[in-house]
Amino acid sequence: MESGDGTALNSQKVEDGVGVPSGGSSVPAFDVIVIGAGFAGLYALKRLRDLGYSVLVCEAGSDVGGVWYWNRYPGARCDVESLQYSYSFSKELEQEWEWSERYASQPEILRYLNHVADRFELRRDIRFQTRVESAIYDESHGGWTLSLNGNQTTKASFCVMASGGLSVPRLPDIPGIDHFAGKIYHTGQWPHEPVDFTGIRVGVIGTGSSGIQVIPKVAAQASKLVVFQRTANFSVPARNAPLSPEVQRAWKAIYHEYRARARQVGTIYEVSEKRTFDVTEEERQREYQRRWDKGGVNVIQSFRDVMVDKSANDVIADFVRARIRATVKDTSTAEALCPVGYPLGAKRICVDTDYFETYNRPNVELVDLKKNPISRVDANGVATTGGYHELDALICATGYDALTGALLNIDIRGRGGMTLRQKWSQGPRNYLGLMTGGFPNMFIVTGPGSPSVLANVVVGIEHHIEWIADCINFLRANGVRTIEATPQAEDRWVEHVNKAANKTLFPLANSWWLGANVPGKPRVFMPYVVKFGHYRRECQQAADNGYEGFALGAN
Repeated sequence: MESGDGTALNSQKVEDGVGVPSGGSSVPAFDVIVIGAGFAGLYALKRLRDLGYSVLVCEAGSDVGGVWYWNRYPGARCDVESLQYSYSFSKELEQEWEWSERYASQPEILRYLNHVADRFELRRDIRFQTRVESAIYDESHGGWTLSLNGNQTTKASFCVMASGGLSVPRLPDIPGIDHFAGKIYHTGQWPHEPVDFTGIRVGVIGTGSSGIQVIPKVAAQASKLVVFQRTANFSVPARNAPLSPEVQRAWKAIYHEYRARARQVGTIYEVSEKRTFDVTEEERQREYQRRWDKGGVNVIQSFRDVMVDKSANDVIADFVRARIRATVKDTSTAEALCPVGYPLGAKRICVDTDYFETYNRPNVELVDLKKNPISRVDANGVATTGGYHELDALICATGYDALTGALLNIDIRGRGGMTLRQKWSQGPRNYLGLMTGGFPNMFIVTGPGSPSVLANVVVGIEHHIEWIADCINFLRANGVRTIEATPQAEDRWVEHVNKAANKTLFPLANSWWLGANVPGKPRVFMPYVVKFGHYRRECQQAADNGYEGFALGAN
């Protein structure tokens, strides 16, 4: 399988003075070690360094970017509008950066993050190609000991897990896939060099967000494209377009107002205060169509009850299915592409450019795996119960071990040697999504138990990093060495997060939000389903009350 830039992740030693190769006589220490150099890791470094703390960022990749460093597949693009999907901590940065499109592509987002790293001189405290293999809490002295690349060790008082919710790709568990003679690619670990599919036969497994983005691009090159679909997904048109200077100037003139609103609602959408059945059928259809023509996930905000009232959801879901049938010419293919069995929005709603139109191309074939599941992969292609498909390349758009995967891939051990995997064996347990009991001074950024992927993740990142920085300042100012969630606070929070989800339609789909895409993973709805402003107030209240719900200690 092609992966990243083809360089072994542990091939570069940590520089002298930062990590010590095995056999070294001293182990340098930092105030804070941050794991990951994406949006979260870069801001954590900037914020904490500005406060005077010594910080080391460990990044497995060879440069900054996080998910945008690895996801280089054709068509990779953010589904949050560019002007929102950006940092707010620097007014100068806001004003100077110019976005080229309504929805930025992966190369442009990566250029933005490189600009941030250079502008604020962050690279000097980042060690690339440095994989954290273990993090062990030292109960006798407090603080964490981290093993890097198998032969270096370093210590820190605090760990900030900025490793990302979508950073551990999953290959499909299909018999024989290891025997495929052609190239296999995963959308989450795409080669850094362009891949040319011109004139060859390509299969794509998966029709989630990355599959829906990559399929139209590959179809334009391949002689034959076979899409293997397990579950049809709801997708809405992006209506992507260049961003005019006039639009950017208008936004930048009142950026502070947009940012303030985002901190309350998570992402700036046009949210209706009306309920679905408060208006006539004609008015409903007109509103659906207006938002469909505008593009983006804003369609789901057509009426305020779409995600809490199944009958309201059924109406808008029927509207989307009608758009699919009107677009795809072959009726059997159109029906197979119409999502059924779960509410609109209960899985991540996708944003596309010409996805459904792609199935009108003569070189594109859809295989419905619910009717004809894959039986095996061999050297030359994929066999289903309905036939055999000869292929030269296979693209796995099969998603991630989301929200918990990056944390559980590290051997994290807290008090008494308990591993995080043991602690979370029945599902993630924490308080406010920020800390988990038994693992002092370890902070989690936009992970389970927080709004995380249900909001603009950059808004969530900035909030979490600022809360963490304030917390560390409080501890140092008051001579407190450790902080961790209490079992009682965790119990209340897990129950609270579950109750919030169960008031909505979200749990009615087998989504990666629920962990359903990973065999054996506990079925727990992981994000916190509330308005972001409400969540911020809960976090602030805990801090204002002397970090209520957290145990403060000497080690």
